[in-house]
Amino acid sequence: MKSMKNYFANSFVSLESYCKNQNFKGWDPYDGLNSKIFQALPLKKSALCRLIMIQGFKRSPINFRKLFMVPKEYNCKGLGLFLQGYCNLYKANTYSELDIQKVEVEEKIRFLADLLLEKVSSGYSGACWGYNFDWQARRLFLFPKNTPTVVATSFVVQALLEAYQVTGNRKYKETALSSAEFILNDLNRSRKREGFLFSYSPLKGNDTVYNASLLGSKTLALCYQYSKQKRFVEAARESVLACINAQQEDGSWVYGELPVQNWIDSFHTGYNLDALITYQKCTGDRSFEGNIKRGFQFYIQNFFEDDGTPKYYHNKTYPIDIHCPGQLLVTLSRLGKMKEYQELADKVLDWTIENMQDKKGYFYYQLKKGVSSKISYMRWSNAFMFYAMSFYILDRN
Repeated sequence: MKSMKNYFANSFVSLESYCKNQNFKGWDPYDGLNSKIFQALPLKKSALCRLIMIQGFKRSPINFRKLFMVPKEYNCKGLGLFLQGYCNLYKANTYSELDIQKVEVEEKIRFLADLLLEKVSSGYSGACWGYNFDWQARRLFLFPKNTPTVVATSFVVQALLEAYQVTGNRKYKETALSSAEFILNDLNRSRKREGFLFSYSPLKGNDTVYNASLLGSKTLALCYQYSKQKRFVEAARESVLACINAQQEDGSWVYGELPVQNWIDSFHTGYNLDALITYQKCTGDRSFEGNIKRGFQFYIQNFFEDDGTPKYYHNKTYPIDIHCPGQLLVTLSRLGKMKEYQELADKVLDWTIENMQDKKGYFYYQLKKGVSSKISYMRWSNAFMFYAMSFYILDRN
């Protein structure tokens, strides 16, 4: 393996040390309703007050969570990101450079995977996972705490399958594969000219987002790879068809079908590409190879400046969200493009470490033209960068 630059190794070690010291628990941009003070007030029954509470905490550059008694907690998607990251470290075998012991990596894989098995949302057709907070949508729609989502489930399933490959623990695989039944039976479907879109969750009114539907396809494709059940790949292809038909001529996707979802952003484009390449690799269906190529060209040409600055939108830089640089490393790795775009990856990673990592090791949420949010969020920022940087390490093996 090519030697990693000291600053990168130091950055990753600092991040890993911080997350371990927090025992992988933390705050989240959307956890305002976990406030013990707010939950004790009659205002909690008001949808408008719930929305103000969540958006206020999310948008504020000052962290009021201690004051409002918001506890640090585990988040299932965050745990899945950490689990995938440690599985990547295990495969990369770079322990000496990162000052990490192999036995410790194995222990963390088992700890995180076992924790995820404990946190499966109950009452559904198969294993599924949600978030550790109530979430009030802008359309005054409430997602109760632990409501499973296709996004959280998708990240957890892939990580559990990786953990099975490392440990041989069949429980990890069996639990992950059962998630296909959740996707097939519990998610709603919005029919399109060809195919359909999977909903974000089993609740009604959240079936317009392309990346969420594609993550459902990705999960079914992963389950098909292990089970060879045709109904998995058949449903996955239907969802892919609907999303492919929504791709623009220039290779881009808007976020969703509603007028208020008519933007094109960096990391959700990366999610789409990740899902499509996973579908292709797991099923052998190469029908959408041209769409992946066009999507990647749009992605790589529109979301990164020459100096490594990542952009949120294709036509606007700010706010620079930590997911924007992080997803680049994942996308390049998933598509087998890391060597070809190594210079860009290095520039973006350099910029991110320099501008978005705190001296304590954690990464900031967003940089804005004005006052930025430098709060430490475990799922959104730290788990995601741990996950992203692990792909960079893996590809340098």
